[in-house]
Amino acid sequence: MNKIFRVASTSALLLLIFALSQCTPANDGKQANAGENSTENVQASMKVAYIDGDSLMSGYNFAKDVNEAMLRGQGKLESAQRQKANEIQRFAGEMERKYKNNGYLSEASFNADQQKLQKMQGDAQAYMENLQRTVQNELMMNTEQLNDSVDKYIAEYAKQNGYTMIIRKAATWYIGDVEDVTTDVVKGLNSRYNKVTEKK
Repeated sequence: MNKIFRVASTSALLLLIFALSQCTPANDGKQANAGENSTENVQASMKVAYIDGDSLMSGYNFAKDVNEAMLRGQGKLESAQRQKANEIQRFAGEMERKYKNNGYLSEASFNADQQKLQKMQGDAQAYMENLQRTVQNELMMNTEQLNDSVDKYIAEYAKQNGYTMIIRKAATWYIGDVEDVTTDVVKGLNSRYNKVTEKK
């Protein structure tokens, strides 16, 4: 009797476990659907747009001016380097001709010109290093101002137009049905920049 009862109890317990295991997937499915719905609700409540950074920088007048200033600085460096190199080369050529034509009456006069040549080279190097620092500092300052103006405007633009997030196109792997506000932002940046200052 006890043996039959234990068998019946075991069978009932197995049936209960089986029944519960059959119910679990349905519940999990409901929870998964609830999670998906929650994610969809969050996404639906977000307003997202993107900006093409290359197009922004090629269309923003301040960015154009910064790029032109960089090119001018680079040209200034190259021009100064050529000028200093020509001066040194010219003096070195004069020394060589003078030496070949026995123009140096004493070793002291030759040494004096050699020291002058070395000083010219040292002065030229110091001048170029100083000029390079000046150009780099100007470029860094302009770049910081450019980035600051873009960051501030985009933050204001996002708030005014109700965007939760504005992303950079180049920083994403995939952009689906997301609004491109590049043209609108460039227009606003140029409008603000022209009102503040004019770059020559």
